[in-house]
Amino acid sequence: MMAKQNNHASYKILAIKAIHYAFSIGSFYLFFLMFRYGRLTNIDIIGFRYNYFVSIGYGILLAFFNRTYNSFLFGFSRIRSLVFSQVLSQFFSLGLIYIIVSIGWGRLADLRLLITLLPIQLVFDIIWSYLSNGYYYKMYGKRKTLMIYRNELDKRRFGTIHGKPTERMYEICKEMQYNGSFSDLKDRLNGYDAIFVSGVNSSCRNGILKYCKEKNIPGYFLPHVGDTIMQAARHVKAFDSPVLYVSRKELTAEYAIIKRLFDIISSGIALIVLSPIFLITALSIKIFDNGPVLYKQTRLTKNGKEFKILKFRSMRVDAEKDGVARLSAGEKDDRITPVGKIIRKFRLDELPQLWNIFVGDMSVVGPRPERPEIAEQYYNKMPDFRLRLQVKAGLTGYAQVYGKYNTAPYEKLEFDLLYINNMSILTDLQLCFATFAILFDKNSTDGVDGITADYDSTSPKQDDNGDVRSL
Repeated sequence: MMAKQNNHASYKILAIKAIHYAFSIGSFYLFFLMFRYGRLTNIDIIGFRYNYFVSIGYGILLAFFNRTYNSFLFGFSRIRSLVFSQVLSQFFSLGLIYIIVSIGWGRLADLRLLITLLPIQLVFDIIWSYLSNGYYYKMYGKRKTLMIYRNELDKRRFGTIHGKPTERMYEICKEMQYNGSFSDLKDRLNGYDAIFVSGVNSSCRNGILKYCKEKNIPGYFLPHVGDTIMQAARHVKAFDSPVLYVSRKELTAEYAIIKRLFDIISSGIALIVLSPIFLITALSIKIFDNGPVLYKQTRLTKNGKEFKILKFRSMRVDAEKDGVARLSAGEKDDRITPVGKIIRKFRLDELPQLWNIFVGDMSVVGPRPERPEIAEQYYNKMPDFRLRLQVKAGLTGYAQVYGKYNTAPYEKLEFDLLYINNMSILTDLQLCFATFAILFDKNSTDGVDGITADYDSTSPKQDDNGDVRSL
């Protein structure tokens, strides 16, 4: 019965998405005809097929950006987040198709297409998001939820659904601290519509996982590093048993060439286009305290190779005069200058890394490079942190788009491994565009408290089975 209900719900969600695409592509087609011919009737037959393909191209771009910005994440997103993701999707889709059409015509297309269509889409997106989210909550109702965790740290790692949109979907009826066998737990799982699991031992967790599958109820599990690594496993068909093959990640020759070309072209164009911002930022830093404009720091990239990362200086010149490596505490950090607060707010301090990308020290997308001193502290508590060094360091990545500056090292490692598992040109493009969204998220730059990350309270250690677990 539950499976049948879920199938019906999935079809309804598909219908909701289809309504959005139908309106967006249909309105684009009508406005494109209007501003191309000045009328909607008696369109010449020769141009009809061209108009048709332009609309299909717009639809493909819209689908790409909707996926990039999670525009259909009903239930888990607030209305404003859904609208914001839709606006970004429409903006980039319309902007790119406008550029493509202009290049094809050899002249600038009518700007009224953008000026008129964007506000109309905005109004539609607000109404659609409000109705769709409300319908989603009504369709699924509120699920009686059980949270199982090993200790208080594991509970905190999972976070809370209170005060979030998910509170309307999942009602935590019971919180259970448990790390025993699944056989002793199984009978206590009855009567719940969803289960959240964090930190329990592998045997018990696997039992809960199978239980969720059998009962067809949603289960949310915080992964171990081993789980993330196994996602990249490949089935080897040379054996009589289902064998999974895992090895150190290496880029294919084709992907490595395309990725490097993308790095050179994108960083080169950005350096030229953003040169006025470079100049203004540099002058502001120099005029404020007459100190150096750029800040060079040793960081680690692929296979532990060291390089000098470039940043616009946002702290006092004597910020680390005692030689101790410190992570930023965000806006509370008194080492940050007034100019530094502004350039950090708009991420301008990171712009010089475009040169690191251009010369090959970094890539546009990849794990953020750590300082050797701080990385060494991570390694002592969490040896698997070295797995991030399988690929070249990057300007942006999963941890930056889906986490925060103060995301715990263990979560950063898992985010980075997820990227390494799913590396592709399409993934890189999605992360590049998704980075624009976090520029408007104030929480993404929250700092950390203390001299360095709180390793003892947030960092994992090895368990008896060799997996990485939180302390």
